[in-house]
Order: sequence, then structure tokens, then C-alpha cells
Amino acid sequence: MIIAERKPLSELLGMLEGAKDITVLGCRSCTAICLAGGEKEAKELSEALSLHSELQGKGWRVATITVERACEKEFLSPLEGSVGTLISLACGVGAQVVQAMCPELHVLPGVNTTSMGAPEGMGVFLEQCAGCGDCILHLTAGICPIARCAKSLLNGPCGGSQDGRCEISPDTPCAWEQIVRSLEARGRLDLLEANIPPKDWRSSRSGGPRRTVNAEASAGEQQKAWREEG
Repeated sequence: MIIAERKPLSELLGMLEGAKDITVLGCRSCTAICLAGGEKEAKELSEALSLHSELQGKGWRVATITVERACEKEFLSPLEGSVGTLISLACGVGAQVVQAMCPELHVLPGVNTTSMGAPEGMGVFLEQCAGCGDCILHLTAGICPIARCAKSLLNGPCGGSQDGRCEISPDTPCAWEQIVRSLEARGRLDLLEANIPPKDWRSSRSGGPRRTVNAEASAGEQQKAWREEG
């Protein structure tokens, strides 16, 4: 899932210069799971903004809306025709979709989108995927060296790890140590003999935003359009 962290209140207050009507948008998807932008966090931020407005005489009118997924227009109908300022607690994708759908709104990011990862424990999330577009997990025991190795080594381990820890920090596990141990447990150390060639980064972030087209879904939409026209 997408991982995000709440922006400090002081930073958000600095963005709200001149605002009057403020809507805080929560998302029940990724940012809710990582405790950064769900319904609870949206209400907390609204209450904090309302209190600040009262104490400072700002005269802000603060409302809260929480949707299932801010990255899909189908769930954003409550925002249609909205004006004023919106603080999005969805990820960066959700904030951009809202801004494109509601051009009269001034959309502010309420969170910092950091990575794609998974929960390690309560309120603790570990980045596990860098979205490089060229997955090699079948060669690395399901552990991504691009995201989880400090050097993003495709053929490791390097000589800098010690006792299973990365040289950058004793708190950081060596991803390649984990890969080797996992392959050993599966009896697949032979995969280490495969030389993984240099990655073709064109599938990552080269040449502008990437677009993924599901051919089956696209064909279904085309057939639906034909039936409606017919």
C-alpha cells in the first residue's frame, strides 16, 4: 500500500493564508491504514483548525468529508461544484485527481507521500517496493533489492554488511543477507549464480508519467460504448 505521513500543523497553517472556507478530505484507503489520513485523522485536523481559527480570529469555516478512495473519480461526487480550499489527506495521487476534477478548489497536500510498503507493527511501516516497473522478485526470494538494499544492488551482497546489518545503520537489515538466507532455506541458492543484468530504468521514471493499460478492461469499455451507440 501507499505510505504517507501527516504534515506538521504549523506547515499546514502556513499554506492557509487567505483561506476562508476549508474542507478537510480524508481517504479510507491507504492513508487511513497508515494512520495518516483516514476519517479519524480528518476529524482531528478539522478540530485543530477550528480551534486555531477561534483563538486567532481567522473566521474559518471548516468542514470534513471522507471518501472511500480519493484516487477514483467515482467516489468524489460529494466534492462536485466545491470551491474554496481543500486539504487532502489522501496520497499525492488522490490530491491530483481531486484538483483535476474540481478546478475551482485550491487543493493543499495534508500528508507527505513517502513510499509503497507494508505494516511491520502497530504504526510502523516498511518500504518494500520502489515501483521500478521491472520486477525480479522471482530471483531474489520475494525481497526487493531496489527498495530494501541501501545501494539498490542487483547482485549482492556487498562487502559493507556485518552481522546481517547494513553499513549505513545498525538498525537497517541487509536486504541481501535476507535474500541469501531465504534462498538457502528454500534450497535455491543456485539462483545466486544468475547474473542479473543492469536494470533498464526506462520502465521506471524515464520520459514522464507512466501509463498502464489493461487491454481486457479497455476492450470491455469499447464494447460498452459500441452497444450504447447502437
